[in-house]
Amino acid sequence: MKRQRAGVVGGAVSAVALAGLAGAHAVRKVAKRKHGDPFADENFGVIDSDRARTVIADDGVEIAVRECGSPDAAITMVFSHGFSNRMTSFHLQRKLLADRWDDVRMVFYDLRGHGLSGEPPDEHSSIEQLGRDLNSVIAAVAPTGPVVLVGHSMGGMTVLATARQFPELFASRVVGIGLLSTTAAGIARNGLGRNLHNPALDGFRLVVRASPGLVQLGRVTARTVIWPILHAASFRTDVSPSLAKFTYEMIDDTSVVTIVKFLKALELHDETATLPVLEDIPALVLSGDADMVIPFAGAVKIAEALPNSELVRVEGAGHMVHLEFPDVVNDALDRLLDRARVYQSTPKRVRVG
Repeated sequence: MKRQRAGVVGGAVSAVALAGLAGAHAVRKVAKRKHGDPFADENFGVIDSDRARTVIADDGVEIAVRECGSPDAAITMVFSHGFSNRMTSFHLQRKLLADRWDDVRMVFYDLRGHGLSGEPPDEHSSIEQLGRDLNSVIAAVAPTGPVVLVGHSMGGMTVLATARQFPELFASRVVGIGLLSTTAAGIARNGLGRNLHNPALDGFRLVVRASPGLVQLGRVTARTVIWPILHAASFRTDVSPSLAKFTYEMIDDTSVVTIVKFLKALELHDETATLPVLEDIPALVLSGDADMVIPFAGAVKIAEALPNSELVRVEGAGHMVHLEFPDVVNDALDRLLDRARVYQSTPKRVRVG
């Protein structure tokens, strides 16, 4: 028993040390900026003020949704955010792409357990369920017409899970997919996944699941282990202090219970077999080559399985590539949209609705 406890304590010390280094690294990157803060007066709440609706998932969980653009737009683009983020993580896509596109409706939503969406039960905290939630959002918000699906990190995994469970949707109405900083499988073996089996994190999961009254103790572990790692992994270049603050607060505001539930889901994720469902659809596969959460190799493997994909390697970018290099990401999404329009208009398309 003593040996087991020593392992947990040792693991905790190692994890805290790693987190301390990660946190310091993140602070240094923010502090290096010497030419002012271009986002000092930025309104990061634009998405929150867009048209709001609530979609009820198939298990009754409420999903918070925001829309920008005409409901009669030619194409609807649905954005799924990543682990410990919320829909506002796509702020620079919502803000900048709305000025480019006049025939696209952009739809954003908070994954269950994140942001303004409802808290799911343990048994429904899975990537598979996230895939069903995305299908519910599409059915409610865009029941007809072509759609493009964009997912970042766990949101990309969500897109893949939706494709496996609803292949008819992808055969008939999905005309493009954007997979940002994501992987089809391997989160437990690569990047952040290498830390998922840390004894301290295993103890953290047990504490949160065993007693809601001990969640505050779990917050200490999250604050000293999980959150600093996610902070440091977010950006690998010198970014605006206000942008960094916005990102870190979004991560830190995520429920500890949600973090625990979806850490397990990330460990079990494997949608490799789903990729053939997507092989004909125009795809964007984009990732930073300095991403510590999901290494660039994950993007390469996806692109190799999708012959109609564009692989974009963003040099020096971390995990939050869409905030760190918004122009690169938005230009790539623009190209994806052009390809999606062509794909939609090809005679061989058989569309439902």
